[in-house]
Amino acid sequence: MKFNPAVVSYFFQRASTRRNLRQLFNFMLVLSGMVAVYSVIFHYIMAAEGQDHSWITGVYWTLTVMSTLGFGDITFATDLGKAFSIVVLLSGMIFLLTLLPFMFIKFFYGPWIEAEARNRAPRELPSGTRDHVIITSYDPVTAALIEKLQAHRCDYVLVVDDFKHALELYDVGIRVAVGAVDDPETYRRLRADRAALVVATNRDEVNTNVAFTVRELSEAVPILTTADSPHSVDILQMAGSTKVIQIYDILGRSLAAWTVGGDCRANIISRFDELVIAEFAAMGTPLVGQTLVESRLRERFGLSIVGIWERGRFEIPRAASRIGRTSALVLAGSEAGLAAFDAEFSRYHLRELTQDPILIVGSGRVGDTIAARFKERGSPYRVIEKNPRQVEDQEHHVIGDAADIRTLQRAWIDKTPAALITTHDDAVNIYLTKYLRSLRPDMQILSRANLNRNVSTLHRAGADFVMSYAALGADAIFNFLRNEDTWMLAEGLNIFSLTVPASLVGRNLSQSGIRAATDCSVIAIRADGGLAINPDPAMPLAADAELILIGTDDGERKFLQTFGS
Repeated sequence: MKFNPAVVSYFFQRASTRRNLRQLFNFMLVLSGMVAVYSVIFHYIMAAEGQDHSWITGVYWTLTVMSTLGFGDITFATDLGKAFSIVVLLSGMIFLLTLLPFMFIKFFYGPWIEAEARNRAPRELPSGTRDHVIITSYDPVTAALIEKLQAHRCDYVLVVDDFKHALELYDVGIRVAVGAVDDPETYRRLRADRAALVVATNRDEVNTNVAFTVRELSEAVPILTTADSPHSVDILQMAGSTKVIQIYDILGRSLAAWTVGGDCRANIISRFDELVIAEFAAMGTPLVGQTLVESRLRERFGLSIVGIWERGRFEIPRAASRIGRTSALVLAGSEAGLAAFDAEFSRYHLRELTQDPILIVGSGRVGDTIAARFKERGSPYRVIEKNPRQVEDQEHHVIGDAADIRTLQRAWIDKTPAALITTHDDAVNIYLTKYLRSLRPDMQILSRANLNRNVSTLHRAGADFVMSYAALGADAIFNFLRNEDTWMLAEGLNIFSLTVPASLVGRNLSQSGIRAATDCSVIAIRADGGLAINPDPAMPLAADAELILIGTDDGERKFLQTFGS
């Protein structure tokens, strides 16, 4: 047992501990009394047999017999003495060898182990805790959020109502606290009034309860909740939510924007003053096959290609990097330059569609959002759905199994320019991606991933583009926490900003080694009230300047580990 001061304090403060110790003490009194009585009887029987022994010898004999050690150096000669020895031996087996360990485990050792466990999953945070994030459920979104908070050294705590589950999460490195999410006392003990953010990603009904409960304690603490139903947004706001996000809606819109012919234009994902960051699918445009130098985007539109996605692999581009059919370009520049770019290249996406419908597999919340976006754009589409009861729009729906070639043929699989796989089951999405890629090697395939770990698998199965539900939700929450107007860059790519680390002050970009060490690229520097887009590599880095970088999740972690924040 480890005698941690916090554990000792918690152990002895509990009322149950005091009751248990009284029970154990009373038993020890009985056992001690028994040893004393047997020692006295031993002394008198030995005296009757003509043997003279000290009182300490009587205690010694009693304990050796009760513990069954029975050294045999002191024995009785009469039947009375031997009968007494049997009584002492049997009572020792019962009280000393059986009941004593049981009582010790039940009333001391077991409660101590429980106290140690509960100290790992406390019910209360220290009184000085502040600027932390309180998370009220553990799911794919919050799991991804916790990873991001840990990488950025942001303090957080996860509320778990089940003690056993809390310990399981603690053992994998997650900071937990035991409590009910609908109990005001839980948030009082977790210092919610001084928290940076309370996050609720449960069912809409539970999120509403959380918002009401937290708002009882503090009118100022920011509360972010998710909403599965659009009808819940107003209710959650009335309950006290500062920000309500619909991850399914965001996911559907993002997938639609990335579809060839979807929104047609480059997809703006972030803004920093006059700097605009956008993503653009090169498929179907004259850019395919060109190097960055040959594309001349900088000369023609004032845009720089600051990153290239190739089926889940992000690359910091070089001058000789070649744009492929499945390349997704990350562009940086002004809004005017991006508008000129769209005027030139979006028409190629429009041409890809003609009259051939885009295929959507699954009419859940994500699939319905995608369909609504295509309908707004006037783009033809077909939705494959197994369950006829979920189909309201007969014109655009095909009833059947997407794994059945006959269903796919009715959905124009031979001519569709793109297919979006949107089911909530990653295993199904992987299977269908592989199947559709075998049927149509030339079409664009986009897929939803519910868990981050399945993104790479979907790419290997043949998806051109994958968007993670978990990563999308986590990034939306984290960006709100940081108060940044930054959106998720697909598949774990991030744009992040921070003050120039002390280790880089006075050095210029060419000397910094940022790209080589982290695979992140500096796309702008904010200094002296201005923003330098695609800054000069010889520009020295000032202590109060702000770096704006682009990189993957792993690259961002490398930057923080290498240079600090």
